[in-house]
Amino acid sequence: MAETNRILLISLVIFWCMTIMTRSCGTEAKYPAKPITVIVPFAAGGTTDTIARMMEKSAQQHLGQPFIVVNRSGGAAISGMNELAGANPDGYTIGVVPVSVMLQPLYGPTRYHYPTALEPLAKVASAPAIIATRADQSWHNISELVEYAKKHPGEIKFGHAGLGTSPHIAGEAFAREAGIDIVQVPFKGDSEVLVALLGGHIQLGVVATLSPLKEHAKNNGTIRLLGVVEEKRLTIPGFENIPTLKEQGINVAFNFWNGLAAPKGIPTAEKAKLAAGLKRMINDPIFKKDMADIGMSVEYLGPDEFSEEWIIDNAKLAKVVKETGITEVIAAQKQ
Repeated sequence: MAETNRILLISLVIFWCMTIMTRSCGTEAKYPAKPITVIVPFAAGGTTDTIARMMEKSAQQHLGQPFIVVNRSGGAAISGMNELAGANPDGYTIGVVPVSVMLQPLYGPTRYHYPTALEPLAKVASAPAIIATRADQSWHNISELVEYAKKHPGEIKFGHAGLGTSPHIAGEAFAREAGIDIVQVPFKGDSEVLVALLGGHIQLGVVATLSPLKEHAKNNGTIRLLGVVEEKRLTIPGFENIPTLKEQGINVAFNFWNGLAAPKGIPTAEKAKLAAGLKRMINDPIFKKDMADIGMSVEYLGPDEFSEEWIIDNAKLAKVVKETGITEVIAAQKQ
């Protein structure tokens, strides 16, 4: 009996200690208890990097912990996406993800199937593709451009930010729908496209954000904006008059977004707190103004709504890249 009581007493002491430790750990591990790493799958200076840096400024205020932005460029964003998808799903690693990056598994073997290996947290902004030309070109709208291109097949070159990116998809879809033969020229980003356009090396530029074009289109008048490849016009002050392709008779429109995602399997409680903090950050008036200044419109969606859009948009874009032959172009480039 004495031995039984001793064992019982020891068991109670162990249980009491574990209870105290659990409560203590629960208090100490209140999420988030340390900085959150934000992976950007591109080099510094691009759209996704800019979004991360802007959110970094208010992370402490709205989440209680700072963001640590980490650029992981390489392999057409695959390096960064692999690091994000393979990270511990504990809520301390998230990433900025543009919709076109989700299509990488269509272009060749990847370690993860990103659309299912990642968990949507928030849609941040819309990044509508814009078709631009030099102001001294003879076409002043999409109709005149199409008419010229039909009379001069293969003469017009359009630049974009890289094979398989959203501007590339938009340019190919536009050409296919308009029934014209224009030649795609890949660059390493929108800034390179602008330089080539201003230098006369290409006749059209398809870019994913208004930012690099603003000064040239508004103040200098060296760039003419022909159309927006989205369902609606831009809401950026001074640029609301640029018609969509649909308004000009070309039935092409995409929702090119930038969002935030986490590795699949993030705990429910951590996800809820993270999502709530991100919502406050994205809807912060200062953040919205900063985004407008670079030519992007904030379009917040929470995890559930963003998940629905994530699935729909990826299916739509997957269909387009196959129909336009982009998949074959990229496969040939890799050989």
